[in-house]
Amino acid sequence: MTIEFTLYLLLGAAAGGFINGLAGFGTALFALGFWLQIMPPVQAVSIAVVMSVFSGVQGVWLVRHSMMAQPRRLLRFLLPALVGVPCGVAALAVLDPTVLKLVIAALLIIYGGFFTARRNLPKFTRPTPVIDSTVGFAGGVLGGAASLSGALPTIWCSMRPWPKAETRATLQPYNVVVLGLTAFLFALQGAYGWETLKLIAIALPSTMIAAQIGIFVFKKLTDDQFRRLIIAMMFLSGIVLLIRETLG
Repeated sequence: MTIEFTLYLLLGAAAGGFINGLAGFGTALFALGFWLQIMPPVQAVSIAVVMSVFSGVQGVWLVRHSMMAQPRRLLRFLLPALVGVPCGVAALAVLDPTVLKLVIAALLIIYGGFFTARRNLPKFTRPTPVIDSTVGFAGGVLGGAASLSGALPTIWCSMRPWPKAETRATLQPYNVVVLGLTAFLFALQGAYGWETLKLIAIALPSTMIAAQIGIFVFKKLTDDQFRRLIIAMMFLSGIVLLIRETLG
């Protein structure tokens, strides 16, 4: 393992951890920009999933009280997602993951760009349990098929004028559980050999420390600032995903 390899590994871990701590999602999108330069895609994605889960647990603990105050809201998203993940894995036999990622990238850019440029944020207030469950299921399918479980739930939740802790109390546990299930399926497929586990052990401290820094910044944001942050993050995530899929 060269110095350059180690540097890219740690920089990717720190970038992914910070974004996860700050916004509650985005670990893979930002870490893979570094890791795909030094390791095969399957290994890079499998490590990113593990980093997302570990760094996400810290965010779940941060909003645990808000999560327990709204358990039904979380379950409306999460339970359908658990069905969606294996469906997404099975769909890989007939779907092109690259096409899926490009479609999601376009959606993130259009939505994120539109509301980043607007002064007024979307405010969808009425209860929509059926739509919540549908979005949760679709996110699970995208998680299993393309490791993009958070895209649709983040778009949908950003339309809600919820306090930042409530928004995160829905998105963060959702992503942790869905990506945890994805990591389990990866493990069944033999993705975590000795070499990959060694890289995880090296990268994990950097991810966890950077996530704590991101959480510190998150605590300083107002509810409105956090909503604007996740919308801007969606726009940036769409651009990163588009560049990676078209140039990679």
